[in-house]
Amino acid sequence: MQTNLIRLAILVAILGLWELASGRLVAEFFLSKPSAIGGVLLRWLSSGDLFFHAAITAFEAFVGFLLGAAIGMVVGLILGRAQRLAAILDPFIMAFYSLPKLALAPLFILWFGIGIEMKIILTATICFFLVFLNTYSGVRGVSREMIAILRLMGANEWQVVTKVVLPSAITWVFAGLRISVPYALIGAVVGELMAANRGLGFLLSSSAGDFNTAGVFAALCAIVVLAVLLNWGVSMAARLAMPWQQNEGRREFSM
Repeated sequence: MQTNLIRLAILVAILGLWELASGRLVAEFFLSKPSAIGGVLLRWLSSGDLFFHAAITAFEAFVGFLLGAAIGMVVGLILGRAQRLAAILDPFIMAFYSLPKLALAPLFILWFGIGIEMKIILTATICFFLVFLNTYSGVRGVSREMIAILRLMGANEWQVVTKVVLPSAITWVFAGLRISVPYALIGAVVGELMAANRGLGFLLSSSAGDFNTAGVFAALCAIVVLAVLLNWGVSMAARLAMPWQQNEGRREFSM
């Protein structure tokens, strides 16, 4: 409770200083004001524009995130278990990983058009590599002794994966998922900035084109709130998938 009060006090202080400094120390054109930004948000809320555009961006980010994460987990698990195949594909994977994914956006526009499909595929491509590398590292880091013991007990590959590999690597997987959340939004918003007539990225570029600084900050605030909600969703999923971590945290706190 005390921590939350301190955070709230810091936020209020920042907004208060911002409100006072804008127009006095710094031109309002460059920083706008919290009051003006709040006015834009209220106007978008009352007209329904904010919910409309936020829902589109959330859909693009969420579907792209799920698609990229699912493929990344499957490929990471397969290559983590198939050492020879991973060694063969390693230079190709590293080459694609080193390529800035946002640089693919113009190519995706040519391939898939400017519709919602392009934003979803761009987001999925970005999330794939983050989840894949974490899953692959987690699978490769599983105790070889435990796998050897299961093999001696007659376990097949499916039993090894479900009983040892996945439970051991799940922490790595969720670490990759958490890292991917902001990048999912980056993919969706950048796609909208490049070619879209709807979404939070469109609101952002439209406000910038009108030299509406308050609108730009309002769109950024909406993107931040959406990112927080997506992070919260991943955290809830992690608690459900790894309840033992929550119990361990409670025991440490009680000690």
